[in-house]
Amino acid sequence: MMNKQKLVVLAVALVSAFPMVATLYFYFVSPPEGRMNHGDLLQPAPLSGAPLRLMDGEAFRFEQLRGKWLLLQIDSGDCDARCRDKLYAMRQVRLAQGKDMVRLERVWLLSDRQSPAPDLLAEYEGTRVVVAEGSEALAAFPAPVDRAAHLYVVDPQGNLMMRFPEKPDPTRMIKDLQRLLRPSRIGAG
Repeated sequence: MMNKQKLVVLAVALVSAFPMVATLYFYFVSPPEGRMNHGDLLQPAPLSGAPLRLMDGEAFRFEQLRGKWLLLQIDSGDCDARCRDKLYAMRQVRLAQGKDMVRLERVWLLSDRQSPAPDLLAEYEGTRVVVAEGSEALAAFPAPVDRAAHLYVVDPQGNLMMRFPEKPDPTRMIKDLQRLLRPSRIGAG
């Protein structure tokens, strides 16, 4: 009779300990390879408050967009295929946010004095085109090789906080932005 009780207690103890042992194994011995986010999280850094100007000559500062999430790219005004792909991705990813798209602004920092073609500007209407050539604003965007290869995310407080890889997967970008927008109600109507 005593042996049967000991076996039951031992079985209950083993079943109870299994989740803890499995957790420790997967945490220390075999951690998951994948990560949840597609973009690279950056050490949050405030963007420059230096005055810039929009294409039409109007003054622009990043503070004007406080309270909004920003999708941002850096490119020449002589927009090549990679630049056009990023403009397209920014527009589509914003549209995919549904009712939250009003919380997301698109910004194109021009890295030179070239003016984008009028038909391109019309196609991506709503994108703020900011002349940043020679400004300290461009230095704030870290990249392993070429800062123009990436799309960046700026939080509603004006901090650069994420960089998407070159040729990002739009579906995964949408999910990353949903993970940022949903819990944050900043900029919500």
